[in-house]
Amino acid sequence: MKTWNQLFIRQGFILEEKSPNEFICTNERKENVEFLLTSLDVANVDYTFCDGVLTIARPPISEKQWLKAVDVPGRGVSESLGLEEPKVFELDTYMSGIIRELNRLGLRTVSCCDGHGEGLPRIYFDNQTNMEKVMQLFRALHANAHLLQSYPHRVTLRMNRERLLDLAENMRKVQIDWLEQEEQYIQKMLFLHTLEELLSISGESGNEHNIRSAVYEKLAPYVDRITTDQYGNLLAQKKCKTGHGPTILLNAHLDTVEAFAPGRTIVKQGAIWSSSEGILGADDRAGVTVLLEMAKWLDTSSFNGTIKFVFTVEEECGLVGARNLEEYFLWDVDAAIVVDRRGSGDIVTSCGTIQPFCDIRYGQFFEQVARDIGLTHWTCTAGGSSDTRIWAEHGIQSVNLSAGYEWEHTDNERLDTDACYGTVQLIQAVLTQSRDLSRMLRDLRRVDRNDLCYVGRNDLRRVDRKVVKVERVSKVKSKQME
Repeated sequence: MKTWNQLFIRQGFILEEKSPNEFICTNERKENVEFLLTSLDVANVDYTFCDGVLTIARPPISEKQWLKAVDVPGRGVSESLGLEEPKVFELDTYMSGIIRELNRLGLRTVSCCDGHGEGLPRIYFDNQTNMEKVMQLFRALHANAHLLQSYPHRVTLRMNRERLLDLAENMRKVQIDWLEQEEQYIQKMLFLHTLEELLSISGESGNEHNIRSAVYEKLAPYVDRITTDQYGNLLAQKKCKTGHGPTILLNAHLDTVEAFAPGRTIVKQGAIWSSSEGILGADDRAGVTVLLEMAKWLDTSSFNGTIKFVFTVEEECGLVGARNLEEYFLWDVDAAIVVDRRGSGDIVTSCGTIQPFCDIRYGQFFEQVARDIGLTHWTCTAGGSSDTRIWAEHGIQSVNLSAGYEWEHTDNERLDTDACYGTVQLIQAVLTQSRDLSRMLRDLRRVDRNDLCYVGRNDLRRVDRKVVKVERVSKVKSKQME
């Protein structure tokens, strides 16, 4: 469920939030405030408005209800905006938030259309607008935007109308001075914004409801399917391009070892974050944030294959969520990448000397990719227990990557946010080389076949700690998620 502030932002209202139900409207133009109040009346929402302060007397309604209230007859019928600050009711329902944000950032628009569910959304900019900055902004937001030479001031967005609302909400986080920086700077600032949001949501083992809801909402716009299984794990899937490449499992855990101290604050000393009291919770909120960033990146990436996301519960008390994951979800997985390791350059390929997570060549692939992009500190190593153990027991080539935190489970926990973002860059680089990754995984499967022994007519069993799929499983497609 969206908050009132999210509902307002996604429609393009520029208000100052004093509390979840109280907003200062003095910086919004009179016509937009009047339209906002009329829309609340249409939605039968009780409120008071006095001296420029809007106070709402009830919890937020669903976005479906809100869209119905603001989608007045004739809205957006004139696509020309003129040069003055646009009025919300003059803009298409699904485009209004983006247009208001672009103009807030000094990127002047003159016309727009949300596609009306039939064509592609498009935006026309003023001839004086710096289109290089426009495209840099869209790339930083992982928006599938295109600029044609024949229309140098028109941007076409290859996304459905619902995604436009999410784009507007993400655009609100961007500060004007960020546009003077490189594209990657904007991406990193947005990443840190999400990281701080997740570090503000407590959720110890067995009490992951709030963090799971927050991650669900952030992940849903970027995946094809998403669900919560019977045990509480959050599962999602995204098919990229043709989907003919490898199927990769991305995993982090939702729970922290204990609840966050009430009223604690995040202490920032440059790139190093810590908690004013108690644990920081970067184990594994850092990993969760890395995976959410990957989900945003996939639409505009060159990765060809399928990504499966698993956000597990109760990892800190014995890998319980992973152990209870329904096996069908793993049947077609070729390899797994877990982000739940301390430090800044570990590629964990085994649990001590007890259990290998993968063929060493899988870990070495990550080492080579890291060197290729200038991240020379990443090396294969042994590590401790994590959900990686469960995926390896299913015969999945798996590694656990550093997420940048240190001294986890203690009051001295800290997070190197630069190292955490470096993990994003490494995984992006690995998936960008999906063809080489797929070839390497095929070679490893050929080696595994030589180690198999038949126990029954249609059944293959575990041999020397290698788990292989039963023959019948190879003929069954991954079960559809409910």
